[in-house]
Amino acid sequence: MEIIYTMWLRQIIKYFRSRSRIIGSLGQPLLFLISFGFGFGSVFQRAGNGNYIEFLAPGIILMSVLFTAIFSGIEVIWDRQFGFLKETLVAPVSRLHIVLGRTLGGATVASIQGLIVFILTLFIGFKPESAGMMLGAFGIMFLVAVLFTSLGTVIASTMDDMQGFQLIMNFVVMPIFFLSGALFPLDGLPTALALVTRMNPLTYGVDAVRGAMVGTNSFSMGLDLAILITLTAALLGLGSYMFSKIQA
Repeated sequence: MEIIYTMWLRQIIKYFRSRSRIIGSLGQPLLFLISFGFGFGSVFQRAGNGNYIEFLAPGIILMSVLFTAIFSGIEVIWDRQFGFLKETLVAPVSRLHIVLGRTLGGATVASIQGLIVFILTLFIGFKPESAGMMLGAFGIMFLVAVLFTSLGTVIASTMDDMQGFQLIMNFVVMPIFFLSGALFPLDGLPTALALVTRMNPLTYGVDAVRGAMVGTNSFSMGLDLAILITLTAALLGLGSYMFSKIQA
């Protein structure tokens, strides 16, 4: 258990030491919140869908969690190239524990990033419906963070090139975000697009967080949580298996 705590703490310390990383990662969420929130707010309201900031904010919070979590996988490649991974792998500890520590650390960092974005949304006009549901919303954020940190580990475990990882991640991350219902309602979509959104794991994370924060769900909370928990367990297991096959 000590290695899990050590790997978790290492991720947290690296995050807080990099002020430029913290500040830089806030630029895109703020751009989306301001440009989309105020740019399309009147159109959204005229369509009878209410306040667009309240609809958009949970999706942008999850966007920040998604990007931070999945790109944490690049640290596997970084550690492999600079020798730290080899030192870790030859240690007399379970690789499963190493993966768990890395995953929990990356998920914690992503959740902190999501919490910072949430605080910023309050200054832009976002008003959660129920303060009592916020703890549940943060729990869902952490679950989503574990899911996509695990996915980042799965992909990074098969690669040894940081530039290639970034290209593949951009190819994966942007469709996941844009087809999650973070920016638009899921009702009334064309059949093909509706099918794609329902195959997207982030869809259920956005829906669950939006339901907890503003009381608006496209699916039931039970379905959202069941899918998220199942996928998280599957990807965590796959990530552990792929990491165990790494040759440092």
